[in-house]
Amino acid sequence: MRKSLKPATLIVLFAAVIFSMGFLAGCGSDDTGGETKAEDYKLVLKLSHVFSPKEQLTKSMDAVAASVLKKTNGAIEIQTFPQGQIATYKDGVEQVVRGANFISVEDPSYLGDYVSEFTALVGPMLYKSYDEYVELVKGNVVADWKKKAEEKGIKVLSLHFVFGFRNVITNKVVKTPEDLKGVKLRTPGSQLFIKTLNAMGATATPLPWGETFSALQQGVVEGLEGSEFTNIGTKVYETGMKNVALTQHFLGTCGVYISTKVWNDMPEKYQKIVAEEFAVEADNMVSLLKSQHAGVVKELEGHGVVFNEVDAQAFTDATIGLYETLPGLNRTMYDTIQGELAKIRAQ
Repeated sequence: MRKSLKPATLIVLFAAVIFSMGFLAGCGSDDTGGETKAEDYKLVLKLSHVFSPKEQLTKSMDAVAASVLKKTNGAIEIQTFPQGQIATYKDGVEQVVRGANFISVEDPSYLGDYVSEFTALVGPMLYKSYDEYVELVKGNVVADWKKKAEEKGIKVLSLHFVFGFRNVITNKVVKTPEDLKGVKLRTPGSQLFIKTLNAMGATATPLPWGETFSALQQGVVEGLEGSEFTNIGTKVYETGMKNVALTQHFLGTCGVYISTKVWNDMPEKYQKIVAEEFAVEADNMVSLLKSQHAGVVKELEGHGVVFNEVDAQAFTDATIGLYETLPGLNRTMYDTIQGELAKIRAQ
């Protein structure tokens, strides 16, 4: 004869069934398609770059971090590390590719190791204004390159945290490539920077930013290249480098990169917030740059800095061959960019 279950046993079994149903419901996909509900999600990201605390890019990254934390109700915390405190340059992008909870803020040329078109995008002597670059990177051609980056594990959140045209800063007047012969200039470790400065006539000397001032004082290098905003923000003029040749050989810009794995695991509503905050702040930084540039130049002149025009065509002729000799680049990439810029300039 089958025994009846005791009331206490029935209560325990009933509770177990209810718990199991709740557990399964909690593990099911939410409206974002993920397995974790947005309200249960928490992510801490480390964001790294080389800019000093006084520079606008640092302020912009801090602004994004604060806004994202507020708008996600604390679900996404971005911890910012300026001035190369943790991995930067190539090492920072590698952290992204490896799937770390990491945001790399670097010149797009560092993506060139994975998608060579990004090296061409920030190649020498391309742009005449900030706006035409911004319009280019928001267009369809660059969108295709971003898709290629995603195939390598890199989600590009922005490419236009622009911080000014990069110029040659020395203690002598430079007008032509001939004037740079034998001059040792500090550069970042990017092959694009090294090859470009060498092609411009200088002797490129790659150094971490933290070693630059001591290298100038000790005569290891005789100058550097950078924007007016870097010059004023880090007080380069105090090193005795008071001459700025307006080569405008690069448009100084940073992109923002995160692992596709980390990104795809993020609930959709948080993806939207993060993407929008970086996009809005990049546009804000460009606007600030344009409004502040004249004042920064005047301030530098007050510190004894002298600006001079250069033979732009001579520098263009000296560097155009890089689009055929740098690994992964070809003249077609250059022609594609110039074609898009021609359309933008004709508008």
